[in-house]
Amino acid sequence: MFADRKDAAERLVSALSHYKGQNPLILGIPRGAVPMACVIAERLAGEVDVVLVRKLGAPGNPEYAIGSVDESGWSYVSQDAPAAGADEGYIAAEKARQLETIEARREMFTAHRASIDPEGRVVIVVDDGLATGATMIAALHALRARKPRRLICAVPVAPPETIERVRPYCDEIVCLDAPQRFYAVGQFYGDFPQVSDAEVVELLSPKNSG
Repeated sequence: MFADRKDAAERLVSALSHYKGQNPLILGIPRGAVPMACVIAERLAGEVDVVLVRKLGAPGNPEYAIGSVDESGWSYVSQDAPAAGADEGYIAAEKARQLETIEARREMFTAHRASIDPEGRVVIVVDDGLATGATMIAALHALRARKPRRLICAVPVAPPETIERVRPYCDEIVCLDAPQRFYAVGQFYGDFPQVSDAEVVELLSPKNSG
């Protein structure tokens, strides 16, 4: 469906073109969405930054999200968490681990500057796709508390039920496709490589992000 993340970003630009000229703040969820956020920010003449959230992985299956946590420590826990074997003790420990990662990433990614204040801004949160939506929910929750003028979730692809789960947390969802048969985000990309920490640091460096 999408050749790669750049292709997906360019298609999102078309769907978000009405925000050009409003100095939107484009926030990528590290790591995969940061290259996309940079493309969108450039095309819409906005600014780019990251929003730091982490999924809470299931016991024995860290890739399966049972929830998420944002930089403030607020967490979203899915109703499916108990069935995945996650009790309160496990969730507390997993949350602590992920908060340590968030702190380290903040120091790594934006050590040269403070994060950009979203208050009063059009804020567009970008990810390369949604599966459960847990990470996006945490990101939107964190940003809502910082009083943006308008809060938009922008993704290339997500299953219909995830779109409805995320919808209450933002003012608008832009999703290019919502297939019923959804197994993983990567299935909708021809080329879907991992994005490294070093790539994110380079993309957010002053010479690139202004």
